Order: sequence, then structure tokens, then C-alpha cells
Amino acid sequence: MSEHAFGAATLLDPNDPMGLRSSAPLLDAWIRDITSERYPFQIPGHKGRTDLTGPVVDGDIPVLPGNHPNRISPSLILEAEALAARLWGADLCRFGVNGSTGTNHAAVMAVAGPGDKVIVSRTLHKSVLVGMVYAGVVPVWVRPEINPATGLPEYLRSTRLRETLEEHPDAKAVLIGEPSYVGTMSNIPRLSAACHDFGIPLVVDAAWAAHFGFHPDLPKNPLDEGADIVVTSAHKTLPSYSQASFVLAKGEFVDLPRLNKTFDSTQTTSMSGRILASIDAARALMQRHGHELLAPVIEATAKGRQALRAAGIPVIDGEYIDPLKMVILLSETGADGNLVEADLLAANIDLEMANKDVIIPMITLADTPQRIETLVTRIIALVEKYRGEPRPIKIAAAFAIEPEVVTTPREAFFAPYEVVAAEDAVGRVSAELICPYPPGVPVLSPGERITQSAMNALLDARDSGTRIAFVDDRTLATFKVLKD
Repeated sequence: MSEHAFGAATLLDPNDPMGLRSSAPLLDAWIRDITSERYPFQIPGHKGRTDLTGPVVDGDIPVLPGNHPNRISPSLILEAEALAARLWGADLCRFGVNGSTGTNHAAVMAVAGPGDKVIVSRTLHKSVLVGMVYAGVVPVWVRPEINPATGLPEYLRSTRLRETLEEHPDAKAVLIGEPSYVGTMSNIPRLSAACHDFGIPLVVDAAWAAHFGFHPDLPKNPLDEGADIVVTSAHKTLPSYSQASFVLAKGEFVDLPRLNKTFDSTQTTSMSGRILASIDAARALMQRHGHELLAPVIEATAKGRQALRAAGIPVIDGEYIDPLKMVILLSETGADGNLVEADLLAANIDLEMANKDVIIPMITLADTPQRIETLVTRIIALVEKYRGEPRPIKIAAAFAIEPEVVTTPREAFFAPYEVVAAEDAVGRVSAELICPYPPGVPVLSPGERITQSAMNALLDARDSGTRIAFVDDRTLATFKVLKD
């Protein structure tokens, strides 16, 4: 597809190049507001003036109180959410402006409360753990299968989940992340069947799966495969504004009024009309043009992976992989991903993730086959530039250790702590959430014992160039631990 395949429409309406206004009520209201003369005597304080701080506030339209039929208002939000629920076959859809982070907080609180057990995949994002702090739940961790050829997670076995459910029949929900950060996927129909046999919901953090279901070469949306709550980042794989997210839910195993309540508690009361309109616009775009926009990008990504393999550069591939994910493995080549990334940054090319052993360029329907081909050609040349002796494949830090839970995340989060040197931290209980980022999967959570293996995994991740996030001392020279 040409980069300007839909360029003719741009001449008709530069604010609506794909002609989505007629089927996207929030987008229509936003365009109406930014193209009309307004005299606001309400927040935000910039009042639409770009002569004060510049274009950074351009298009920042608030949600108006009341039910203004021609402005972004609660009534139009409900209308747009109903359209999205219908598209994805949900009983409830809510649009969020705090990213999947805030929506994950709501999802956890919707299915469990203080003292309740929840079964949690150890591939989940740190926002789910913070949601567990808010809810006061007791996590029961289950680990995915790790592929020794890549050192990365593959899938959660349904037999393992059933065994865990049998060991903890009082669990209130199961929380998983699908697809994983590296695009690997579990068999959601089997996992949901296991949950439903025990009468509890399956909650899926599908932050990276907003495009699923819009092309036959892509997996179905998790809701279509039996999940009960699906949290998705509209801004990750769809052309929505940063922080845009939505949650889909079915009501058989979920208390929908409670989900509504917890969702409202995690969202700002000053929601950005621009973010909301971008979710509505992305929904309308996928409904009208999803297949035609995705097809050439899926094909180009497959060709890119094939070209990398032909150049002797391994990639993650297979049936249970997101076809738009390009995860490039460098251990076998001896090249250092940090050096590859540095050269790409010098050419103003940003990657989603890079460390010594793995680089991940993020590909979406906004890319073109030519851009993807050019990027792959550059990466092949840079890997050749830095090619060296093969390195042993290491299991990524977040998946290299078995967590040893001493107390609940909530108890540890609010407990007194002290700061100790790294050499004195082993054996103590962590007061911090510590994640190599990306992908943001915790190596240590509040309330878990700092084992030597966890310490080694964190130090190794730090030394390989991975950013250590959410910890007070990112050098890992000191740790916050619970007071004895």
C-alpha cells in the first residue's frame, strides 16, 4: 500500500482524512470544537490559546459537564463506548485516559478484594501488581514456559493453571498477560475453560493486542476466545493518542456494576477529550479499514523476519506469535544490541526495546512496507558491523527466578523499611517493585525475599544495558527492605 493511499481524502477534510466523523461521535464533536469559534469560561486554563505556551496545548478539548449533544460530553462518551462494545462483542466497554495502567488497577479491584487470592501469571506488567496493592489481594504466582532457545517466555500451560486452581480453589480470578511483551501467546480458550470450570473470571492484560481480530492472519481478540475482562492499550498498536486505553467485559463471571465503579475510581475527573476522541476514531478506522490497512504490514513483517533469518539473525517466529511482532535475537550473532540501537538513534530511528541480546522495533498499521524493508536492511547491516563470538543464551531477568512471597504486596508497600547495601540485601524482604524495563515484568515485588538468584539476575540485566525501573536506586548499590 502506498504511504499516501488515502491521500485524496485528506483534501476533503484535513481533520478527518479517512472520513470517520459520521460513525465516530467523539471524533465528530472534537473536530466541531477545534474548528469553531469558542469562548470557554471553564478549564483547562489555557482556554485554547496557543500564543501563551505554544502549540503544545492545541486541540486540548475538555469533557464538558452535562449532556451537550454537540460537544464532548458524558452522553457522547456513552454512545462511543456502546459502539465499541458492539464491535468487540462485549457487554461493557469503557474508554480510559490513564493508559492500560489505570485500567489494570480497575480490573484487579473489580474481581477481588482485601485478603482474596488471585492467580497471576508472572509475565504481567507492574501495573497489575500495583492494582493488587490497591485491592489488598494475595497473589498466587504461576510461571509460563520458557523457551531455552530464546530465554524468553512462551505460554502458560492450561494443565499448570488447572493444577494451581485445584491447589487454591478459593481463588477469585486468574490474571494473565496475552500476548506477552515479545508477542508469544497462550491458548486462551483452554485457560478460560479452566477458569470457568471453577466459576471464576479470566482477566487478560492485552495491552499489545488492540489490532487482534481485524485480519484473518491475526489472532482473535481475547474476548472472542473466552476471556471475561480484556484490558487494551489503544495507543500501542492503533493510531490513538498516548494514554488511550479501553476495557472490554462480559457479564457472566464479572460483576459489571462493580467494574464500572472501580473503573471510575481509577480515572481522572478531568478526562482529555482529545484522547477519548482518538479511541473513538481508532475504533471507527478498524471497523471500516482494519483489514486493508493491516494486510500489507503483516506481509512486510513476515518478509522482514525471513530476511533476518536469511542473514543469519534469529527471530522469534511460529504459530503462537503475534504476526506484527519482530523480536530480533542477537546472542547467536555476538552483536551487542546496545551498539545497534546507538547507531539507529544516530539516524533518528527509535526502537521499542534494546538490550545486549534482544532488539524489538515496534511495527503497527501506521508503518509501510517500504519503511519496514528499509529498517530491516539497516538492522542486518548493523548486526554484521558488530558481529562477534556467539554468546550463551540467557533467560531474561524477569523470568529467571522463582518468587519467594513472604508477605502480601499491600502489607509490604505500606510497611516500615530501611535502606541497606546490596551485599546486605540478600535474604531480606523487598519493600520495592524492581523491574528491568522494558518489558516491565517484576523481578522482585514488594513482600518477596531477595534471593541470591534474584540479585544476580538484576545485576546481570543492569550490566547488559537494561534500564532498571521503579526502584529508588537504579544503580542497585542499595535496596529498600522491610525492617526486621
